[in-house]
Amino acid sequence: MLERIREISAVRLGADGYFDDFWPNFRKIDGVFWKFERIQSFREAGEPSLVAMMEGDWERSLKLIDDEPVAARRAERFVRRRIRVVEQPVTPYLQWEMHVLALRDPGVEQVRVLDAGEVADLEVRRRLPELVVLGTSVMYEVTYDAEGTHSGARRIDDHDVIAACCGELDKLYAVAEGFRDYYEREIVPLPAPSLTG
Repeated sequence: MLERIREISAVRLGADGYFDDFWPNFRKIDGVFWKFERIQSFREAGEPSLVAMMEGDWERSLKLIDDEPVAARRAERFVRRRIRVVEQPVTPYLQWEMHVLALRDPGVEQVRVLDAGEVADLEVRRRLPELVVLGTSVMYEVTYDAEGTHSGARRIDDHDVIAACCGELDKLYAVAEGFRDYYEREIVPLPAPSLTG
């Protein structure tokens, strides 16, 4: 089902419309909050540590990441899970994102890393989509333009489709590697990212 998401009927939302739609639904989550990340590079405006990295100042980028306040655990009634698909070699963005994720409290968000080879059989025609699933009622295929800038989402409300996708996410999560082990082995030893290719 994950590989067929782009073919499923959905409500198209622009970037602002996505956030306006997301928050009321987020407050009504009735199951697991899933985030499935497949794209290897994004453009995120307003992230000082990412800007520093893009300017070639990796030390300053790491300092800004370390200086970011760690969000306190909220008394939420649902579980947050993230599956981060990783290709080799790791992109500069992904190297940066992994340092950001390392600061997250595992009690707030359970992150696991999945090698891109594990989803190759699902990507015969194209890469899997970026997904955000709010329990059993709403799923978003989050969209980006060619430069990796967020452009909106497609909202899917079909409960059977959402249930099937959650079942597949459960299976991928089970075979993915724990974040901390991956981070310490693959990310921490990396030199500063090269932006010149």
